[in-house]
Amino acid sequence: MKVEENRVVRFHYTVSEGGREVESSRSVGEPLAVLFGKGGLIPGVEKALAGRESGDTVQAEVSPEEGYGPYRPELTQRVPKKHFKNMPLAVGQTVMMQTQQGPRPITIKKVGMSVVDIDLNHPMAGKQLSFDIEIIEVREASAEEIDHGHVHGEGGVRH
Repeated sequence: MKVEENRVVRFHYTVSEGGREVESSRSVGEPLAVLFGKGGLIPGVEKALAGRESGDTVQAEVSPEEGYGPYRPELTQRVPKKHFKNMPLAVGQTVMMQTQQGPRPITIKKVGMSVVDIDLNHPMAGKQLSFDIEIIEVREASAEEIDHGHVHGEGGVRH
């Protein structure tokens, strides 16, 4: 069965930047499960998977434009330290912060006495990424999965 819209795809991936591994599904042991064609993947990975089948391995070079977008300097801000409610903070740490657009991961850039410099860019924004992917399973999505817009059961959401 081929990877196409409204099919559930389970796959292992390793993403590297400049030859250095950044993240891997194998480190958590579970493959990622997505409802294909519904925006759950960055465009470069979605293009690499389209039309493939279970058992295929795929290598994809993903540009920032087809990945997590360009790095945007205007997304760095200085905020009062009180917004972190005595949370221990360290440079390079990623934490969830409530923003006007809802909860969002932010990266701590600098910690001062009363202010914290933060970066709202995705940690992989502006980076050329290499993906090594192994497709474990491709199956038809259930009507409920399509209606909800995400995978249920193994590797997905459990309601």
